[in-house]
Amino acid sequence: MKKSLIALAAPAVIVLAGCSVAPSPAEYDKMTMEIVKQSFVERGIAKLDRLEQDEARVACWQSEVSGKPLDDKTTKAIEEVAYKSVKWPSDGKFLGDWKQGEVIAQSGRGLTWTDDAKTVNGGNCYNCHQITKEEISFGTLGPSLYNYGKLRGVTNPNSPEARPIVEYTWAKIWNSRAFNACTKMPSAGHKGILDEQQIKHVMALLLDPQSPVNK
Repeated sequence: MKKSLIALAAPAVIVLAGCSVAPSPAEYDKMTMEIVKQSFVERGIAKLDRLEQDEARVACWQSEVSGKPLDDKTTKAIEEVAYKSVKWPSDGKFLGDWKQGEVIAQSGRGLTWTDDAKTVNGGNCYNCHQITKEEISFGTLGPSLYNYGKLRGVTNPNSPEARPIVEYTWAKIWNSRAFNACTKMPSAGHKGILDEQQIKHVMALLLDPQSPVNK
């Protein structure tokens, strides 16, 4: 009788052991993406291509899931590719009108499913940054941009001395991964969120000594 019970119990133990094996991180990722794809539907200008991830995003996502930072080689490769993607001003001029830049920075319109395709995109900068000292409500995901140019010693954005900061700022706005492989900051130029002229206006907001950012 004991032998019979043992023989019957053995398969059950094997089944229970099999049920206790948790899915691997890769399997969890796959299941998550399937759920997202099934729940996300096209609405207005928001299409399914927004679910597509480039190699950099995939690498950063895997890093986040595993809790392990990217290795130096991968980090450097992502940043180098991003920097090479930067398109510099076609006319060599980096700054536009800071007043228009402020409007762009404060606007969160564009790219959402409720927006018309003809809606002019804003930079939505205030959602993550403080921009001027007058603001009483702003995001804190990114650092404060108040006194951005002043703190970096930019008294004349067109001077040779200011060139390194000016170029850094342009590249950062164009493709933020150029200096931080897994940044959460949108790549405004690379992703077509803002056009060249809009970026010039935002640059003026950040670097023009007359801008409220630097007062």
